[in-house]
Order: sequence, then C-alpha cells, then structure tokens
Amino acid sequence: MEVKKRHYLSKKDIKNIKKELSFIELPKKNVELVVTDKYELILVENEPVAFKYGDKIIPTLKALSKVEIDKGFAIVDMGAIKHLINGADVMAPGIVDADEDIKEGDVVIVLDEKNKKPICVGIALMSGEEMKRENKGKAIKNIHYVGDDIWNFK
Repeated sequence: MEVKKRHYLSKKDIKNIKKELSFIELPKKNVELVVTDKYELILVENEPVAFKYGDKIIPTLKALSKVEIDKGFAIVDMGAIKHLINGADVMAPGIVDADEDIKEGDVVIVLDEKNKKPICVGIALMSGEEMKRENKGKAIKNIHYVGDDIWNFK
C-alpha cells in the first residue's frame, strides 16, 4: 500500500469521528488521516483505528479487539474462519447468532464462536433476524479481515 497523503486531523474532525465511533477511545489531538492508493485510514499513534468506506467510518479489527462488542455483531462457526480471513463474504449458514437489530447496509462485526474475538468487519446484506433464520446466501460483505492490508499497515 502506497501512502499518498498524511496529515493530522483538526479537533473538529476528531469530534465528528468520535460521534460515529463512540465506543472507541480517541484522543483530543494527534489523530492522523493517511490516504493510500486503496484506503483512507485514521491513525492513533501510528496504529489504524478506523478507515473510510464510502460514506461510513469503519472501526478496524485492532481497535475492536480492545472493546466489548455487544451490538452490531454476528457470530460464525469455527469452520467459517479460514474462509473469512482469506477475504470471503460471510454466508448465512455459517452464522450461529446475530444482533437482531442489524439492518441491511449496517456495519457488522463478525466474531468467532469460541473466543468471541473479531475476525472481520463487513456490511450487512440482510437483517440480523434473517442472518439467524436463513440457511443459504450471502449475509455480510467482508470489507476488512485479519491479515488484509489494513491489518498489516505499518
């Protein structure tokens, strides 16, 4: 990933980001925006805590691993993990539980069944109720996963 621009965000920009990422601690200053050839990353102490995806600000897995996740989640069986960390979308049959308040288009944090650790972040292609009920089809578009460019950003 090639860095094209890098600069510190204003206090106003940081305040706006805090509204969208209220469950992640952001300092009042020294928050950077890094524009690469693929992503716009938000860094705190050189660690990506979020990235822009369309008009959404998405938390990174490293930032999510430091907080309790109690909403906007889907839990997948252990057999799905090897596919998800290779970038595959989340299929409905692999989901064992999901937050029923999820709506199509929402950001979803995918957790593994055994440890409840985040393994990917995606965009819901169906509601949380449908994810729990359906036995076929794509449920979540995978946009960030363990081992991808954002995960490995230095």
